Amino acid sequence: MGPQRSKQDVSTDAGSTDGFGVAVVREDGRWRCTALRGKALSSLTAAETELCELRSAGAVFGLLNIDDEFFIVMRPAPGGTRMLLSDATAALDYDIASDALDNLDAEIDDDDLEDSDPFAEGDLAVLSDLGLHEDVLNAILAETDMYADEQISSIAREMGFADELSAVLDKLGR
Repeated sequence: MGPQRSKQDVSTDAGSTDGFGVAVVREDGRWRCTALRGKALSSLTAAETELCELRSAGAVFGLLNIDDEFFIVMRPAPGGTRMLLSDATAALDYDIASDALDNLDAEIDDDDLEDSDPFAEGDLAVLSDLGLHEDVLNAILAETDMYADEQISSIAREMGFADELSAVLDKLGR
């Protein structure tokens, strides 16, 4: 989890959750990014459905930034969605993070989360076949002085779609 930004209260309501969801597509050697609807920030099912509807012959994955506190990488596939939660301790405050842990079949109870420093849970190799080796992703996750949006930007730079991501974020006013 990134450094704490001041906020009025932690909410799991999509209407008051700040952040963004972006679908990333790699097709014919080119990257394309599009914004996901706001519901993706509160529902993994909604995010997964929207990603599956993109109809691409290439790789598709989603990046969900929740309140700049943590992010989720989702990669739907016929055999099941691969996922990475950047900070498992976020499950104490956010339903979508708790849902991600459930989807990952993570056997972590709240007491363990309360007594833990932030840690990633899930598939660190989720993007390795697209050019982001798990060691590099792990190094990005280890940068605890970065907010989630900054970590996502680092992922985009490493993978080569920083300009495409920036264009979408500009349109979203971020």
